[in-house]
Amino acid sequence: MQRTLASGETQTAPRIGSPGPSSDSRFLKALGERVREARANRGMTRKILARDSGVSERYLAQLEGGQGNVSVLRLRDIARALDMRLETLLLEGPEPPIDLVHMTEFLRRLPAAELLQARKLLVQHFGGVDESARHDRVALIGLRGAGKSTLGAKLAARLDIPFFELDRLIEQEAGVPLGVIFELYGQAGFRRLERRCLDDLIERNPRFVLATGGGLVSEPATFERLLAACYTVWLKASPKDHMQRVMAQGDLRPMAGSRESMEDLQHILDAREPLYSKADFAVDTSAHSISQSARLLAEVCLGGVTAR
Repeated sequence: MQRTLASGETQTAPRIGSPGPSSDSRFLKALGERVREARANRGMTRKILARDSGVSERYLAQLEGGQGNVSVLRLRDIARALDMRLETLLLEGPEPPIDLVHMTEFLRRLPAAELLQARKLLVQHFGGVDESARHDRVALIGLRGAGKSTLGAKLAARLDIPFFELDRLIEQEAGVPLGVIFELYGQAGFRRLERRCLDDLIERNPRFVLATGGGLVSEPATFERLLAACYTVWLKASPKDHMQRVMAQGDLRPMAGSRESMEDLQHILDAREPLYSKADFAVDTSAHSISQSARLLAEVCLGGVTAR
């Protein structure tokens, strides 16, 4: 975005939500304090930390004073010398409660099956989930081209409840199309709008069918909110069907370098499959016609099926 100055010159406006110099200074200061506190808690002198990390005492002094813009590799060496996780040093905001730190480390050691069970128990006991209310809200997840809009509208008509598309709600909230939202606010700004619109929809509507954006599952807090408040169904499709349906919607960009596009799509599906699989149920829209998929989806939601 550009704006015109009184002199007639143009200046690029800063991206909304982007950090400025003062934010950078605060981050470096917090990072330095965290390194200094971690070193003190472990009874390490700066000389010992320099020896164990391979980073000079002078540089460590600058870092702890909030003046050192350390490289990722050097910070990794410092974290290893402190026997800490790198992400702990890079944490923004206040230190988490010690019980949360211990709980996180405990959960890290659990195998995948037990971790899933632990999550379900936590949600059941502390998530405030109302299962009856949850089944009155149906959320469809999956990549673009899976049939969320088409099947969502049919399901809502069958259940006689409102149908919403989250992307359209976001556009209404922002007053501009999605492309402009990303240009103005970036990915982070879009995700904030997405969460706000989802929360507002859940608070205002006890019953609905919702078609979500394909990338919502990549935002952990927002996806967790969706899973807790809505009965979620993953609409699956083969990469070929995804590609053909997107082009049928008028988006011909996948035709340019189709092999590369298909490979990228497969990578996205592979990366998101563990997230999509957290849904309560899955419907393979490649294996059924639209009418068959709509009927199966209605049976799933009307019957209250919760097992995959």
